[in-house]
Amino acid sequence: MKKFKTESKKLLDLMINSIYTNREIFLRELVSNASDAIDKLYFRSLVDEKVDINRADLAITVGYDDDERVVTVSDNGLGMTKDELDKNLGTIAHSDSFEFKANQAKGSEGDAKGAADMADVDIIGQFGVGFYSAFMVGKRVKVVTRSVDSDEAWSWESDGVDGYTIKEAHRAEHGTDVYVYLKDDTDDEDYSGFATEHRLTDLIKRYSNYVRYPIQMELTLSRAKEAPADAGDDYRPEYETYTEVQTINSMVPIWKRSRSEVSQEEYDEFYKTDFRDFEAPARTISLHAEGQLTYDALMFVPAHAPYDMYSKDYKKGLALYSSGVLIMEKCEELVPDYFNFMRGVVDSADLTLNISRETLQHNGQLHAIARRLEKKVKQELASMRDDDREAYERFFKEFGRTLKYGLYTTYGMAKDTLGDLLMFYSAKQEKMVTLDEYLAAAGDEPEAIFFAAGDSIERLASMPIVTTVLGKGHDVLLCDDNVDEFCMMALAEYPFGEGDGRKMVPLKNVAGEDLGLTTEAEKEQAAKATEDNATLFEAMAAALDGKVEKVVVSTRLTDAPVVLTTEGAVSLKMAEMLKHAPGSEEAPDAHVVLEVNAEHPVFETLRAAQEAGEAAKVAEYAGILYDQALLVEGLLPDDPVAFAQRIAKLMV
Repeated sequence: MKKFKTESKKLLDLMINSIYTNREIFLRELVSNASDAIDKLYFRSLVDEKVDINRADLAITVGYDDDERVVTVSDNGLGMTKDELDKNLGTIAHSDSFEFKANQAKGSEGDAKGAADMADVDIIGQFGVGFYSAFMVGKRVKVVTRSVDSDEAWSWESDGVDGYTIKEAHRAEHGTDVYVYLKDDTDDEDYSGFATEHRLTDLIKRYSNYVRYPIQMELTLSRAKEAPADAGDDYRPEYETYTEVQTINSMVPIWKRSRSEVSQEEYDEFYKTDFRDFEAPARTISLHAEGQLTYDALMFVPAHAPYDMYSKDYKKGLALYSSGVLIMEKCEELVPDYFNFMRGVVDSADLTLNISRETLQHNGQLHAIARRLEKKVKQELASMRDDDREAYERFFKEFGRTLKYGLYTTYGMAKDTLGDLLMFYSAKQEKMVTLDEYLAAAGDEPEAIFFAAGDSIERLASMPIVTTVLGKGHDVLLCDDNVDEFCMMALAEYPFGEGDGRKMVPLKNVAGEDLGLTTEAEKEQAAKATEDNATLFEAMAAALDGKVEKVVVSTRLTDAPVVLTTEGAVSLKMAEMLKHAPGSEEAPDAHVVLEVNAEHPVFETLRAAQEAGEAAKVAEYAGILYDQALLVEGLLPDDPVAFAQRIAKLMV
């Protein structure tokens, strides 16, 4: 037995047990090695006339024997001599593929034909450790190989512990067979499961579906037997099983094909099959980029949100491939959180992978791709918004909350990307509008973008403060999603106009302090009325026992007797939400103001009770009005039972 040509047994143990985290990728690694071997043979056939091959015959074969518990991966590629076998498998982390590519690239310098030949050879292996992943599932691995340059075949065998043996063997043609003798099953690991048709075909389709050469397996199929001549109407067909060699993988990825060569039906079918969706995507985005980083991307905007999209278990990301081999099923770095609904694939041979090819070495490459993809997604969504409004409104109904939440969680940093994609319901136009459409309808000098936040469009539309703002000729955006108010706060302002005439228009909550819709004379009149009724208002505030900061005469009410507004950034609705959020003990309170309509008959009733010295009645009325104002805001009174009793007492 020969010892491994490494520093110690410890390195081999590290390769087998630490570098790889997912046992099932052993098949991906062996198939990739087989693909590399065929690529090397193909290149040799281009530069060496003695190597004559038919490219149509090049293939990888995967087999299994469930009785012997062995998995086999075979190729008809370049093969290895005895010395190459010893060097490549006896020296851990020696990459024959890397060495081959480097030598051929060096030999192609200044050689236009050689450079063109190399462009069609896509060697996957880089580190020379993928083969050893077989020991994650195998207690013994045997390799039988014959070089295209030799009539001799050799076998290499090892238990992955101390060393290996090399012996003469027999193989009719050039190529390599790898036999993985599976470990014994344990309570935690079902190694026998790898020696099954279903498991192997699943792993091939998941990880190696786009390897450029056919991956073939002998499959067990069933078919109906021929019906007897005298079969009647009630004849039920009998079935028989048979075996047939079939190609498991697709080989040419759909994203590698020109957009003009692929029908939308093909894209739709690929999306539904690979991403397990019953409905075709709302949009398909195809991208090919060349330069320092060359890659292909195929992305889809789903027609509907997945059921778990807003759960903590939802994981975003695009499938990441390198040279058609799956590296990560969901690479989170490729999409920002606010585009987490995007599905698709990115494939690049230029990615710098780590030694196990499970993650990347340089995230800068991912970030460069992600920035380009983000711009492409934004362009597609903007195009949908402008060219197919009905489709965009359907999209926004499904994913608008994600866009709004993204703007809030980035503290407004994503406003340039997301701001013009947002839509809200217009109380004036009675339809969904963008912020640009709101401003376009507001005239040449819009004062603000007014909005109201609550739990339903219907309730918001009937709120006194909303009808007041509408009555003054301004539109109000009705925001019924619980993230809307936070989104508006993060946005803060929105651009209007172009060039030198461009200005930033503030967003204002109609329940906020000063909406800028009151004249100085109206403000002075309200301030004087508040001062004149200071005793009444102080009594009302005292009766409400800290629920409001103060009571004042309103400048914004027309029909309603009272309204609750807030001073500062935290509204009533927001304070209520924060109170039920994690860490609520540190949540800020709303500074609530009870505004009274001095023109409403209720105000005269309050004044009369105050002048008559009926302090208890003033306190009772203050409580009723406060609770009524809460109900108008869509909030429950602090004590619904007490509120009901007050109303009953009034009726009596």
